[in-house]
Amino acid sequence: MKTLISFLTLCAVLGSQAWAQSSQDLQEYVPVLPSVKASFWEIDPKLGYAVKSVGGGVYVMSDNGWQSAFLVTDEGVVVFDAPASFGKSIPSAISKVTDKPVKMLIYSHAHKDHIGGSAAFQSIKDLKIVALDTVSDFLKEKRDPNRLLPNVTFKTAKTITLGGKTVELTRHDYHSNDGDLFIYVPHAKFLMAIDSVTAGYAPFQGFDITTNFHQYMKVFDALLAYNFDTFVGGHLTNIGTRQDVEITKEFTMDVYNTVKRIHNNMDPAAATADAVKAIGTDNEFLLFKVLLDKITKDSVKDLQPRWIDRLAGVDVWLESHVRTALIYVRWDD
Repeated sequence: MKTLISFLTLCAVLGSQAWAQSSQDLQEYVPVLPSVKASFWEIDPKLGYAVKSVGGGVYVMSDNGWQSAFLVTDEGVVVFDAPASFGKSIPSAISKVTDKPVKMLIYSHAHKDHIGGSAAFQSIKDLKIVALDTVSDFLKEKRDPNRLLPNVTFKTAKTITLGGKTVELTRHDYHSNDGDLFIYVPHAKFLMAIDSVTAGYAPFQGFDITTNFHQYMKVFDALLAYNFDTFVGGHLTNIGTRQDVEITKEFTMDVYNTVKRIHNNMDPAAATADAVKAIGTDNEFLLFKVLLDKITKDSVKDLQPRWIDRLAGVDVWLESHVRTALIYVRWDD
């Protein structure tokens, strides 16, 4: 028994030491930039969300983690995404703005964090759930009760008109395996493209976990071709603008060009010389890892000083961005 107690005590001590070290490591990351923190939405803790009008009958809804939006027309409401975090609250939030019924729910893509709250709309009679055909096929396979199956699908583009207001939907492939939508409301100069740009922040891990970095680099010019003032990227703490798209493009291309330059100028033999002395040449996977790690480290060191004070979260995800760009430069570019 004494041995067991001693062992448990040791585990507790080591655990507390590990947590202390972890906490210390976390403190080394740069805090959220004051300019970004100032834009956090004021969220009523009783509601868990806030709603803001951006004009033209469009309202953006956020909990400072996820974002969705809805369009109010004379004939009903069109909802853009139903995040898992606050999707259940969307119908009641809409009812505080208008007495018009919800007629349509549009899915930006298949990921559950953005449409995993759609079950809240299950009881709405004759609801049209609109999505890409590939998104619909994927959801049929997953059989997720929290993601209602679409009943209106299309391949590349669709224009929706309700109550005299128009929503333009176009397919792109910058993020998810099953396709992504640009959701554009022309009269409101409102553009929504989920998981592409997060206002004030560097992109999420690995450029928003893109499955196609080649297309991801093209998404910014595609977005900027639209006439919009308000941009919603689906995450975090503020509504975006054209400038946010332009800055994220600048960041992305800087990462790509920096990684390409460092990769192409790296001498593999020199970069792995010390490793060869230590382990020889048999373990080629390990030597290749040493090379890729060297390129990654040098790229992060080059990039971080330029961006750490311009976008929040740069030091959190920069290594993952470099890795994503490196895979592309090494194998696809």
